[in-house]
Amino acid sequence: MDFIHVAHNLYHIILTCFFKSLSKHAFVQIVNLGLQLLWYFLQIIVSTWYYLSAVGNLFESYFISYGVLKKYKSLRIGTLRYLAVVIESEDAYQTSKVVKLLQWLDSVGVKNVCLYDMNGVLKKSKAAIFQEMKNAKSIEEVNEAVTHHVSDHMTLEFVSYVDGKEAVAKAANLIFVENSKRQNIGGELDCQILLESHLNQALHIVGCKGPEPDLLLVYGPVRSHLGFPAWRIRYTEIVHMGSLNFMRHGSLIKAIYNFTKVHQNYGN
Repeated sequence: MDFIHVAHNLYHIILTCFFKSLSKHAFVQIVNLGLQLLWYFLQIIVSTWYYLSAVGNLFESYFISYGVLKKYKSLRIGTLRYLAVVIESEDAYQTSKVVKLLQWLDSVGVKNVCLYDMNGVLKKSKAAIFQEMKNAKSIEEVNEAVTHHVSDHMTLEFVSYVDGKEAVAKAANLIFVENSKRQNIGGELDCQILLESHLNQALHIVGCKGPEPDLLLVYGPVRSHLGFPAWRIRYTEIVHMGSLNFMRHGSLIKAIYNFTKVHQNYGN
């Protein structure tokens, strides 16, 4: 009789433990399911917000292009002395789109433009671009600092990633040579701290300083300047414009308008 009682108690204990473990497992599953549903819900909210934002920007772009939004008609374009356009190299092969973008810029009064892509595709298309842009001149042809607003022609500069690497190499070599001349009597080099002013001076001497853009527009898949010479964009406003395939005239006007409305207390 005692044996049966002990067995019954043991069975009851095992059964209780089983249901407790089952309850904990079920609770964990419910929590995981709830977290997954919350994550999916947040994804839906964010995706919907991005979609509505994209649709809103699209309509706004059309309204700007057709002059519905009056405020974008008054552009203080004189404050935009130098504009840089960064284009992803794969998109840069679309010369017709690049020319169309330049025509848009010319139509609103932007006269000094730097075109950049990492692989130098735009440089190879330079002749075709100048053939379409009849009133455009190369920065080498103009041979001036182009930091002032011009009205009779558009000045174009073509830059690639290689130009930046060569500029740094030339500047570093110049700094090394100049520092080598300052050897002391013991033959040791002076311990000189490299300052920004030294690099700027070296870049200017080797002819690689270049004008500093007021505004840089990035046409590409990522929010990055894609290797544009960093020493030239210290005080530059950078705006990501999306892919060149989906460029819009209204978005361009909006980016320029927003820049002209910014009051800068620093830079040039």
